[in-house]
Amino acid sequence: MKRLLLVALVLVTMQLQAQDLAHYKRVVKELSSAKYQGRGYAEDGANKAGRWIAKEFKKAGADAVICQPFKLNINTFPGKMEVEVDGQKLTPGVDFTVREFNPSLKGEFKLYYIDMEHYNSEKLFADLASPEYEGAFVVCDFMFSFKHRADFKRLQSKQECSNAGLIYTWEAPLKFYKAYGETVKEKPILWVRPDFPNDAKRIRVDMENEFLEDYECFNVIAKVEGQKHDSCYLFTAHYDHLGKLGKKTYYPGAHDNASGTATIITMAAHYAQHTPEYDMYFVAFSGEDANLRGSEWYADHPIAPLEQIKYLINIDMVADNNPAQYCEVSNEGMAGFARFEQINAEKGYFKALDRGELAGNSDHYPFALRKVPCIFFMNENGDAFKYYHTVYDTWENSIFSNYEPTFKLIRDFIDQQ
Repeated sequence: MKRLLLVALVLVTMQLQAQDLAHYKRVVKELSSAKYQGRGYAEDGANKAGRWIAKEFKKAGADAVICQPFKLNINTFPGKMEVEVDGQKLTPGVDFTVREFNPSLKGEFKLYYIDMEHYNSEKLFADLASPEYEGAFVVCDFMFSFKHRADFKRLQSKQECSNAGLIYTWEAPLKFYKAYGETVKEKPILWVRPDFPNDAKRIRVDMENEFLEDYECFNVIAKVEGQKHDSCYLFTAHYDHLGKLGKKTYYPGAHDNASGTATIITMAAHYAQHTPEYDMYFVAFSGEDANLRGSEWYADHPIAPLEQIKYLINIDMVADNNPAQYCEVSNEGMAGFARFEQINAEKGYFKALDRGELAGNSDHYPFALRKVPCIFFMNENGDAFKYYHTVYDTWENSIFSNYEPTFKLIRDFIDQQ
């Protein structure tokens, strides 16, 4: 009889683990689908995803689910996004991307290639002031522009120079960002692949931006009640992503960060089935790709007082296969990090926990600044990381091998508190 009970217990445990992985995969697939158009702000993509996440938390068994609204200003590109070089059409997201602060622009322009080997800034500005190149697009390598950023700051100003915009060659696959999308600048910047023609004559562009002012987003907050209510744990992940680049191109964001959102949803389901000692909050942030706006808002308007947080665990990008786990830790979280390292050494979930310098790169940072004990987990530099912030960050390119080690490491940490 004892053997039968043990076998039954093992089978139930294995089934629950399999269900967690299946649940995780289902959430990643859903959130990275075309239904949400990259979970950006154009066409309400992020908010549609947020409403689905709220329903998923309820299905997972959370005791309470609320949506915490906040507003932001953000530049978007849901309209025309057409570029031709000497009559050759370029594909958005593949052959070119734009900077998040770009204005609308329509027209045909000459191309001016900077002589990067024999660079002379006086000649550059004299050429661009001449009738031959007035109103041209300036082309060079991105790293070259960074090296000469004082000159290129002038090139981005209409008062300083009459060029129409800038084109930077950058490594492929090309990335797209939102962090500086809270304003619209005077001139557009395009990033193009290294194989962009080096002798083209003209470029035709028809690009439309739509600036959203006081656009309302929301964080999704689920609570699983514990046996004690004087302290709590926070599990966080951002669910927003980059949205659209033109009418037909969107950024699926499977690894970044449907995978982290899926992880905290399955953790909510786990603790709904296994009552924890302390209250648990599972917070899916919006506005992370827009400069951490959602987590900043929550940190200033917490559901439970920040001083009650025993530990905050932020999960950003799980769908990769690097055997080492990257992490960042607040000063107040170092004692907890030692426990994470001890658990990992005993269980061998990851080859190592590589701790980097604390930075404002994800939603743990506003809490770290407010002296909350916290850790940030991100699996980077595996086979999926090359698709980060690109149109190729899809369900099909996701890797699921690190979900269970991440889940178990965090679960064991909570169990040992």
